[in-house]
Amino acid sequence: MPATEPSSSADRITVVGIGADGWDGLSPRARRAVEAADVLRGSARQLGLVPGDVPAERVPWPSPMGPALRDLPTAHPGRRVVVLASGDPMLSGVGTSLVRLHGAGAVDVLPHPSSVTLACARLGWAVEETTVVTVVGRAVELVAPHVTPGRRLLVLGSDGRTPAQVAALVAGLGHGASRVLALEQLGGPRERVLAATAAGWPHAGTDPLVVTAVEVVPDPGTVPLPTVPGLPDDAFEHDGQLTKRDVRAVTLARLAPLPGQLLWDVGAGAGSIGIEWMRTHPSCRAVAVERDPVRVRRIGRNAARLGVPGLDVVEGAAPEALTGLPAPDAVFVGGGATVPGVVDACWSALRPGGRLVVNAVTLETEAVLAQLHARHGGDLVRLAVATAAPVGGFTGWKAAMPVTIWSGAKP
Repeated sequence: MPATEPSSSADRITVVGIGADGWDGLSPRARRAVEAADVLRGSARQLGLVPGDVPAERVPWPSPMGPALRDLPTAHPGRRVVVLASGDPMLSGVGTSLVRLHGAGAVDVLPHPSSVTLACARLGWAVEETTVVTVVGRAVELVAPHVTPGRRLLVLGSDGRTPAQVAALVAGLGHGASRVLALEQLGGPRERVLAATAAGWPHAGTDPLVVTAVEVVPDPGTVPLPTVPGLPDDAFEHDGQLTKRDVRAVTLARLAPLPGQLLWDVGAGAGSIGIEWMRTHPSCRAVAVERDPVRVRRIGRNAARLGVPGLDVVEGAAPEALTGLPAPDAVFVGGGATVPGVVDACWSALRPGGRLVVNAVTLETEAVLAQLHARHGGDLVRLAVATAAPVGGFTGWKAAMPVTIWSGAKP
C-alpha cells in the first residue's frame, strides 16, 4: 500500500477530521480509517460521534493534553492509532500540533471541511477575502489589528464565550455598529446562527462549537488604526518617553520588519517600536527591554490594547537584561546607547543579515552613532520635523528636536 494509507504502518498516526455532522459527514476513506483503528483518541464529544459498533478502544484526551500529544507515538505500541479532530485538523487543530512535534512523515491527515469553509459558505463570503484569526488558547486582543472598516473576520475561539468577547472588543475599539454573528454547530443537525451588532450583543455564552463572524463598521468619529508604521502618538499611553510618530515611521522602515522575525526594542519607553513591529504581521515577534517598572506595566497595557498581547516585556537594564534572550533579526536602541556595552552587545547578538538601528537626540549619543558609522558603515541620517502651530493670529512652524538615525546590517 502507499505510505499515505492509514494502515501502511502501525507506528504512523492517522488524524481524521470530523464535523458536527458526525459519522454521516465522513468520507468513505475516513470511515475505513476509523473502523480499522485499534485506538481512537479525541475529546469526549468527538469520540461520541463514532457509532458504538466500531470496536476500537476509545481514549479521551487528558487535561492538559500537551504531554499526551508528545507521547502519542509510544503510548500504544503495535496498535493502529487514529486521532479525531474537529473539521480540518491543520487549521488551528491537533494535526498541526502533532506534525510540529513528530514531523510530517509520522502523521497522515484526512481532513473534513473546515469551520472556515463552512462559515464562508453560509455567509456567502469569499474565503480568500476573509481574514481568519484564531484565539484558541490565546488572548482575544489578537483580533484588534484586524478591526478596520469594511473588513470581514472569522474568529476561531476555544469556547462559547468567544462571540461575546469579540463583540466587546470590537465595540470598545469604536466599531460598535459592526455586525457580529455566532455560527454554532456548523454542518450539524443543531446548526444555528445568532446575529446582532457588536454594541448590542446580548449573548453571554453560546454553544462551545462556534465560529464568530464580524463585518466591521466604524462608529461616527472613529479613526481607524492602520497596520503600517506611524500610529498617532495618542494611540499609546506614555509619559513623554515615546518615539514620535514621524520618526517612528522612518525608524521602522529602517528596521524592515519581515514575517516571522524577532526584534529587540531596547530602552522601550512606551513600547511603540516593538508594538508597531508586531502589528505589521501576525508572525512578527518582539522583546521590549525596559528598566522602569512603571513603564514596563504601561508597555503591557499598550500592547494588549493595540492587539499584540504576545509582546515579551523584560524588566531590566541593558546590557545585563539582554543576556539569555533569543537572537534577534533586528534591534532598535531608543535609549541607553551611551551606556558602556549596550550597542556592542546588540550588534554581537544580531543574526547574520540582521539590522541595528539607533536613534540619537543628544550630542553624546550622536558621537556613538558616528563611531558606529565609521566602524560598520551603514546609513547616518538626520531628521528635522516641524509641525504647524499658532503664531499670534497666524500659523507658523514649530520645530521638534532633530533626531539622528544610524542603521546598519550585520554581514
